[in-house]
Amino acid sequence: MRDPLAEAAHTHPDAPALLLSYFSHLGRDYAEYSFARLSQIAARLAARLASVGAAPGVRLGLLLDHPHRAIELIHAAIRVKAVIVPLNTRLTAEELRHQIAAADCALVLCDRSHEGVAMEACGAAAVYNVAPGLGSSAPPLPDEGYFAGIAADFQAVEVDLDAVQAIVFTSGTTGRPKGAQITYKNWITSAQASAQRLGMSEHDRWLMSLPLYHVGGLSMIFRSCRDRSALVVPPPSREPHDLVRVIEAERVTLASVVPTQLVRMLDAGLRRTESLRLILVGGAAASPELLCRCCSAGLPVAPTYGLTEAASQVATMLPEDACRKPGSAGKAIGDTHIRILDASGALCSAGEIGEVVVYGSTVMKGYLGHPPVDPAVGFRTGDLGYLDDEGDLWIVQRRTDLIVTGGENVYPSEVEAVLKSHALVADACVVGIPDPEWGQKVAAMVVWQRDSKASATALSDYCRQHLAGYKAPRKWVFTEELPLTASGKVHRHKVAQMVADG
Repeated sequence: MRDPLAEAAHTHPDAPALLLSYFSHLGRDYAEYSFARLSQIAARLAARLASVGAAPGVRLGLLLDHPHRAIELIHAAIRVKAVIVPLNTRLTAEELRHQIAAADCALVLCDRSHEGVAMEACGAAAVYNVAPGLGSSAPPLPDEGYFAGIAADFQAVEVDLDAVQAIVFTSGTTGRPKGAQITYKNWITSAQASAQRLGMSEHDRWLMSLPLYHVGGLSMIFRSCRDRSALVVPPPSREPHDLVRVIEAERVTLASVVPTQLVRMLDAGLRRTESLRLILVGGAAASPELLCRCCSAGLPVAPTYGLTEAASQVATMLPEDACRKPGSAGKAIGDTHIRILDASGALCSAGEIGEVVVYGSTVMKGYLGHPPVDPAVGFRTGDLGYLDDEGDLWIVQRRTDLIVTGGENVYPSEVEAVLKSHALVADACVVGIPDPEWGQKVAAMVVWQRDSKASATALSDYCRQHLAGYKAPRKWVFTEELPLTASGKVHRHKVAQMVADG
């Protein structure tokens, strides 16, 4: 099939593809790219990439904050049939070095603010600065004018649906991230399934509120081309008040956010606008309290269960049911299927907790360095959950987060819910840490409400009023904020390390 951007430029050349909306002390800065213009930019950029070695199958690392420039590079990489490796701009050089080496990147493209860490981490990869400035040390891509004549060779390409388009590293909440190999078929079928569930149209405007090293951000590029809808690009900082201003100014119809973002946007004044019809909330479980807050404000919130390994969306609960069943992620989308299996591999009945297994054409080819995913076996997520009698998914806990203390199972989410119900607790994360007597003991990291404090003893007593004694935390750490991964999830692995270190 023809590459998605070329197809959109052919059928809807003048439709808006990108809307850049920034605010400064001077006012609002705005720019618009049509699909035809974006396609031309991608062709010229593809010629420049080809001149430095980008070719079919070559792994191309992307380490930059500018969303519109990253979008251009992603489409240009498709035109040369290279494999993109989106790199998290928040990682250290050591962390990046592992990912660049694991993905065997031949090239790394960066911007001015990240060229130092890129050059430190690149290893054998060649580094090019796509937005050079005064004092840049990394070489820029060759001048565009020199290759303008061969840009015609990259106006469109035929893509192999089974070819890998991206290697996306997982967020690493429980250990070292793994590289998920996502194919064109994964992206395209995910876009089709999402459109079917959400009712997409060419008049929609998606807020690019997730970074492009996050599978949720990447998936929107393919959804935009498939639906001929516009991506609204906010400032790279994605500050909550800026996102709220962009939603209002650009008549945004849909936004994808993680729960932490949504809370901060609500605090920054997010409200229902005439155009806003859907807010997808994923990346981590949205608490019933957050969903009720949105419902009370009339915000059309749609809880979503997604996976890097399944090209983002797996299941989505639409707004009309989200308030009726707060906490559920809804039904699987498109031809994606969810089964709940017990420890023996047998199918669980409705309401019975087991491992969530995902099947379908959105499931990745496999992790780098691991065997391919067997379609008959599906992808075993490691998450524990159940399907209710209406077929809606409820996630109970990540299996890797399960605490086993003295032979008893403790679900951190259950203890966290009790802690968060305490009037003085703003947030909490519960983890298991090694214990010579019990195997593991329950520990908690707690964030107080502003200017509030209680004692560990008071919290222990509160937990014992609501939970079995073995579930109450035995160790407490208090902090101003919980550590988060780049995708906005609580970084449980880091919390466990911090709690263990005292």
